[in-house]
Amino acid sequence: MARFIFITGGVVSSLGKGLMAASLAALLQARGYRVRIRKFDPYLNVDPGTMSPYQHGEVFVTDDGAEADLDLGHYERFTGVAARQSDNITSGRIYQDIIAKERRGDYLGATVQVVPHVTDAIKAFARADTADLDFVLCEIGGTVGDIESLPFIEAIRQLRNEVGRENSLSVHVTLVPYIAAAGELKTKPTQHSVRELASLGVQPDILLCRCEKPLPDTERAKIAQFCNVRKEAVIPALDADSIYAVPAQYHGEGLDREVLRAFGIHDAPEPELARWDDIMDRKNNPEGEVTIGVVGKYVSLPDAYKSLNEALVHGGLANRVKVNIRWLDAEMFEEEDDLVANLEPMHGILVPGGFGERGSEGKINSVRFARERGVPFLGICLGMQMACIEAARNTSGIADASSTEFGPTSEPIVGLITEWMSEEGLQQRGADTDLGGTMRLGAYDAKLSPNSRVAAVYGTKDISERHRHRYEVNNDYREKLEAGGLLFTGLSPDGMLPEIVERPDHPWFIGVQFHPELKSKPFEPHPLFKGFIEAAVKQSRLV
Repeated sequence: MARFIFITGGVVSSLGKGLMAASLAALLQARGYRVRIRKFDPYLNVDPGTMSPYQHGEVFVTDDGAEADLDLGHYERFTGVAARQSDNITSGRIYQDIIAKERRGDYLGATVQVVPHVTDAIKAFARADTADLDFVLCEIGGTVGDIESLPFIEAIRQLRNEVGRENSLSVHVTLVPYIAAAGELKTKPTQHSVRELASLGVQPDILLCRCEKPLPDTERAKIAQFCNVRKEAVIPALDADSIYAVPAQYHGEGLDREVLRAFGIHDAPEPELARWDDIMDRKNNPEGEVTIGVVGKYVSLPDAYKSLNEALVHGGLANRVKVNIRWLDAEMFEEEDDLVANLEPMHGILVPGGFGERGSEGKINSVRFARERGVPFLGICLGMQMACIEAARNTSGIADASSTEFGPTSEPIVGLITEWMSEEGLQQRGADTDLGGTMRLGAYDAKLSPNSRVAAVYGTKDISERHRHRYEVNNDYREKLEAGGLLFTGLSPDGMLPEIVERPDHPWFIGVQFHPELKSKPFEPHPLFKGFIEAAVKQSRLV
């Protein structure tokens, strides 16, 4: 039977519960245990797919096509365990399913209530497909005390009773703020947060205390006394220089040992942390550095490109260089002077995914700059589409080239995808369908041209990558674009959908329709990011 670890947060939001869950799972995994992490999100959206990046940050996509919380990216990057549709649930999805059952008459006339119907659905989600696991970590989104999270807290209270206290554990992540005027760390917010959680029937077993100053022994003892936990179960969590230093830091503070002790496990092997040590050695001892310009739409909020940021770091780790990322607003590149002044210092230019017309001309101009100046270029999703439009306009003589996403056009280099093949068969969408769930989502196969640069980068001709988009490059323009030097070197297995383009006459110019950043890990950098940063290193030696 799997053991359950429930992770809640208190005092304020953004304390890093997702990173804590990922780090703890990595430590348990390093001891030889089988782990899986799940995220409970209290908001009423069915999923984050239609939420603005400014509201929610990145939308993470799983192989099986779920649009999920960005914390699932942390889970995958730290454990290497591929997230699934069943690893992220929202209040919206739970209520949607319950209301659908009520309308069908599944409840046989019963009054449908939060308890037991909603809480039972939450518990069923937590327990599904866990038979082959040693530990299931369940992160509860939001902050204890929020109205939205009450059904989830009640569900874990019930579940702890059902599986037994010997098979469940509560970890509460809280804040111990430093008051500069008093020169003290204050424990009162933690005390109040634990009291709030306990009043809902959940007594935490372990407290992970986020603090910017070392937590004195006296303060640990005070927290333990007032919060009814062992002193050893009050774990300090200071800010780290890198998120990849967190597993070793938490191990040093005894987090995983205290978790195992609480479960009565005293004979577990010590964790094998060699690969984490190697990651930090590469990060702390780089043999050079490169600067990458990311020309995007949501650059004022780095969380909107969380996986992209980490994948670039992974590319740097693979090449033992520090990657300096410059987030550049595409809208400022509609003027040539701004374009040259900002992009000339870059050793590589990346145009990421996005939706909508805003900033598109700046992205196209950035692609042109990379092509003309021989700067390594990587275009992702919309970035590949902009590369194709730039090629159509400037090397293939199609002056009016555009995308139907931006409005009617006589030269639709990029158009709305209305049908495609998947494992479930033919998928069809219309222009007037709901936005949620109407994209090509999840993992799809692609075939690479045998002698292409991208085949050499991957080391294979058959790949599977994750997608999230509604528009595709129009295959009818392939001949004209290739005549201008932009080759289609990756296609869907049926040859209908362009997946990868590249310029063989360029030092390193690749555009991909999918999102390779979603599968990159610190101990297994994605080949495209490894190759892109390698090209940027070569570029840095030329300038």
